[in-house]
Amino acid sequence: MKAKEKPLILLVEDEKALSSIIIDTLEDEGFATLKACDGIEGLRLFFDKRPDLLIADVMMPKMDGFEMVGKIRATDKKMPVLFLTARSSIEDLISGFELGANDYLRKPFKMQELIVRVKALLNRVVTDQPAQTVFDIGKYTFDSIAQTLTFDETTAILSHLENGILKRFCLNINRIITNQTLLLEFWNDDSPYNQNSLHGYIHKLRKLLQSDATIRIINERGIGYKLVC
Repeated sequence: MKAKEKPLILLVEDEKALSSIIIDTLEDEGFATLKACDGIEGLRLFFDKRPDLLIADVMMPKMDGFEMVGKIRATDKKMPVLFLTARSSIEDLISGFELGANDYLRKPFKMQELIVRVKALLNRVVTDQPAQTVFDIGKYTFDSIAQTLTFDETTAILSHLENGILKRFCLNINRIITNQTLLLEFWNDDSPYNQNSLHGYIHKLRKLLQSDATIRIINERGIGYKLVC
């Protein structure tokens, strides 16, 4: 990230109301912003201003987000890119990551979640730590980009939350992750209602991993969970 008083974020989004809300939120958090309403304008602003981070909608007029980022990645491989999308298919998700996206946020989303993702991406640039995306969990292979969990020749497609929670566990093998940490990261709210939802997702992950008896997701009652394998 370039040395500036404020990180500069370029938002390329054709929904005017959503664009205004995002810009206001980013500026309230202390970021400098630029905005464009289509991929062609976004491409021009990118090369003129060289922002520190790009937030781009996928479906836009004139030039969509995928095409725009593909052109950017031809000359800039490092700038973090966060896609916003109403699409939900695994194929679209994979296409975006193959083009060079660093993260995805599915619409509708909460502004707090957007800010968490933005800060994480900017911090990743500063620390320059490579992100691990494929994990061996016992006899399973977990691909967090494709959102797949494979055992022998059987592959399960994970939901967005299942994928995110499992990746968090894989990055913290044998370490407890508190309930509050998981709830704030994935639900942006640690209310009892969401805690019940978290327990439900843990149950789903246990079932998905049950073919290898050496793998356990342990509940440290009243504290959180840890993945042991």
